[in-house]
Formats: sequence, structure tokens, C-alpha cells
Amino acid sequence: MILTPAEMKAAEERAFLGGATAEGLMEIAGLGIADIVTQFHRVPGSCHVFYGKGHNGGDALVAARHLALRGWSILEKPACPEGSLSALTTKQLEYLRAVAPPKTASHNSPTVVLDGLLGIGSEGAPRPPIAEAINSINTLRREQGAWVLAIDIPSGLDSAMVGDVCVRADATAAIAFAKTGLLADEATDYVGRLAVVPLPGLETQKEDTCRVALASWLSGFLPPRNFNTHKGQAGRVGIVAGSPGFLGAANLCALGALKGGGGLITLFAPPEIAAPLAIRCPPEIMVRSITNLREIFHENLDVLAIGPGIGKASHGDVLALIRDLPIPVVADADALNALSENPTILNQSPSPRLLTPHPGEMERLSPQAGRSRRDWAEEFAKEREITLLLKGARTVIASPGQPTTFNTTGHPGMATGGMGDVLTGVTAALIAQGQSPYSSAILGAWACGFAAESAIALGASQESLTPQDVTNQLGQAFNALRRGLF
Repeated sequence: MILTPAEMKAAEERAFLGGATAEGLMEIAGLGIADIVTQFHRVPGSCHVFYGKGHNGGDALVAARHLALRGWSILEKPACPEGSLSALTTKQLEYLRAVAPPKTASHNSPTVVLDGLLGIGSEGAPRPPIAEAINSINTLRREQGAWVLAIDIPSGLDSAMVGDVCVRADATAAIAFAKTGLLADEATDYVGRLAVVPLPGLETQKEDTCRVALASWLSGFLPPRNFNTHKGQAGRVGIVAGSPGFLGAANLCALGALKGGGGLITLFAPPEIAAPLAIRCPPEIMVRSITNLREIFHENLDVLAIGPGIGKASHGDVLALIRDLPIPVVADADALNALSENPTILNQSPSPRLLTPHPGEMERLSPQAGRSRRDWAEEFAKEREITLLLKGARTVIASPGQPTTFNTTGHPGMATGGMGDVLTGVTAALIAQGQSPYSSAILGAWACGFAAESAIALGASQESLTPQDVTNQLGQAFNALRRGLF
């Protein structure tokens, strides 16, 4: 669920009428914020807590108190005179000081910044001294590598309008619900990774036409397997990928399907690359040499993934498979380029289709023409009666009759070749296990993004991250999803 600031205020007022208190909600929010910090930084370090006079600052101070109790060194960064703090924020400052004596963090420990300067009620461009505090946060991030967590909304982001002075966060912890401004295309670089801290008792009657992907409800998509499950019940995945010079795309797609839980995975390849692919791929992957893609019509499969690295050859056969194959198809990369020649065939398909374009491929399928990414995805999905996963820093999943969903996980280290091939394999494996294309797209995007985050936590960097690092951490991602992590 995504709310406007006015809708959020109304939800809070209903919660107060039901017996909730501002201090009680602040305590829950602050604890959740601290949990997000420790999810991304497993070793305590230094926390610079920037706070203003309102309840957003109080949330930051509660989070700092919980971090102090976990061994973090807390550095206060007030942006207003202490006497101007609200009564509740003053109380939280006193609680923090009671448990957080000065500490010295080691030089190789993380530096985290909490942005508790302005909340969703602020309007207009920030003025001094808030503006100076925002610049200080951005300087810490730029020059000292600090990891910045904005509380509810990056300070200076006004209803998705980014001004000259705005916090550039690595992550944003939305309280209770994501706010509309956080999902605007222009805000992505300032919001960063998005998490939502749940607040019990806050409800809304708003129709759920758009939402963000959260483990708290995605975990319901992945029930535990029956104890007597066998490989046939885990799904038969067919993959058409690779061509001379592009063996890696096929390998990564197959590896994604394997780590995504597919029971039996067959990689169909032309004769000239079948043998080297069989050597290169994991031993669990069956590599089948075929001379004509239409042979796949006679295979016993639950899903077909097609496109990574296949080149421009056999476009006619690719389109025939997408149009006529009576099982779900995941189309990516060169299959999308083939589809751009005649996207109307999607309306003739007898079974669900999932398309996973990056923005360049999407532009060839349907020009954006000034539309937002959400509108772009929704209108194409509705027109072609398919599920669309529009990749990007804030991946959008659209499907007719379903709430449009924004992915929340991932980071810029995923901007490297092969990540999309892995995602294609993962989504195909999830479909083979009984997920709809819509749910598999949401689950696959969330899991791949979280796996990339896990790799960073284990020592990879945004520069060094590889697609195989992501596949190696997919198990961590699925386990985290079931545990309801942020």
C-alpha cells in the first residue's frame, strides 16, 4: 500500500482513536529503523544521528538508542536548539543520553548516518539550519563513504519534487507505509533502497492498486515444500539461450533456474555450442542439442525461458514459440528484440507470458513518450495482456487485474552484464514450481536484489559484484524472505 502524506496522517489519527500513543508508535518505528541498520551492517560502528525538532527526529533518536545498546558509537547532530525540540523528541534525547556514553569506533567499522531532519509534513525548500545539516549528510556520504538511512523520506524531498538541497540516501525506511513521493521516477536516486517499518494498528481503506514488494507478504507466496516432493513436482524448466560468443548468458540463465528451485532444467542449444555449454554449465543442467527451435513444441516442459544471448538468428522460430507454445513463456533479451518487430502476437498467445525488458528493450517494444515508468509498464501490460517486469533501479511489475508492484531490494552493483540472465532463470523456475508469472516476477526481483545485498554484506563491493555472487546468495534471499526481513 502506498499513501499520500494526508492519507498517512488520517491513518495515524484513526490509530490514536483506537488507543495507540505517539510514544508507543515512535518506539516501534525506532526499533525497526535500528533493525534495518543492523541488517545491512553486521558489525557495530559509528552512527551520526541528525535530528530536527519534530517526531521524525524522535524516531531517529529512538533508533540511535537501540543501536547504542547494540554497541554502536552515537554522535549527536542536532539541527536546532535543544530548547525548540518537541516534548516527545526531548524525552527521547534524554533516553538516548542515559544509555549512550561516548565511545570510539574502530577505523575499519562502518559509518552510518540517520536522517531524522524532516518528515512527510514538511513543504518547500529547506532553510538554514536544516539546509546546512542536509549538506553535511551528503558530504559525509560523498567524502567519507557513510551509509545514509533516511527516516520516512529523504529530507528535502517534497512530494517527489527534488530541490537543490536534498539528502541523497542509500536507503529509506518508510514508516508504516511507503509514501507516494518515494516511488516517483525522479526520486529514485535520492531514496535508494526502500524498506517499510510496519506499525501495528495503522490501517487504511485505500484500494490497493499499487504497492511495494515486502517480505512480510511475499513470504506467503512460498509455502514449505511437502516432505515427499520429487524433482518432477519442482518443475520442468526449458531454456533457449546462448549463441557463439554468448555462452555466459546461457550458463547464467540456467544457473538462475537451478538456484531458483527448478526440478529439471534443460538448456536447448544449437549443435555448434551444445558441447562447450555442457562442459561449462553446472552438472545439474541437461544440455540438449537441437537444430530447429520448433522441436521444443514436442518437449514436456512446465515453462520456457527464451532470449538471453541467442542473437538475431531464428527470429521467426522465436516468435512462433512465444505466440503458440501452450505453456508459460519468459521472454528476455534477444527474444524481446524479436518481439519488437511484431508485439501484437502477444495477444494471440494461449498461455501466460512474462516479459523482462530493461529500459532500452522496452523502448523498442513501446516508446515511453514521456510517461512515468509505472504508466509505461501498466499500459503495455494491459494492451498486450501479459505480465511485465520493467527492470531498473526501482523495478516495476505490472499485470492486468493486479496491483502494480515496485521492487524494493538491490543496489547499483547490479549494473553489470548477466544480472538479467540470472533473473530470467529464477522467474522461470518459480513459474515451474506453480507460481503465476506475476508472483514469480515479484519474488524473482526481490530475491535477486536481496541476494546482491547479501553478497555486499559478505565482503563484495558494488564494483566487484558479479552475477554468480548473486546466484551464490539466492539461498540467503529465500530464507530471509521467509523470515520477513526488510
